[in-house]
Amino acid sequence: MAGLGPHWGFIVAAYLVTAVVVLGLIVWIRADLAAQRRILKDLEARGLRRRSDAAKASAPAEAAMPAEAE
Repeated sequence: MAGLGPHWGFIVAAYLVTAVVVLGLIVWIRADLAAQRRILKDLEARGLRRRSDAAKASAPAEAAMPAEAE
């Protein structure tokens, strides 16, 4: 392969391995995202909600704002 010199095989192999690893990570992350969404949907169907949602609903607006430093 012109321009890559005598080590073209190593260079091409390195790029291929990198592409396979990156694609594998993308597939893994997307599969995990789908699993997490299924779990969250199941929990919400059971009536469980996020604690942060309950805290926002019960806390007054002033308490949600951080105190100003004097």
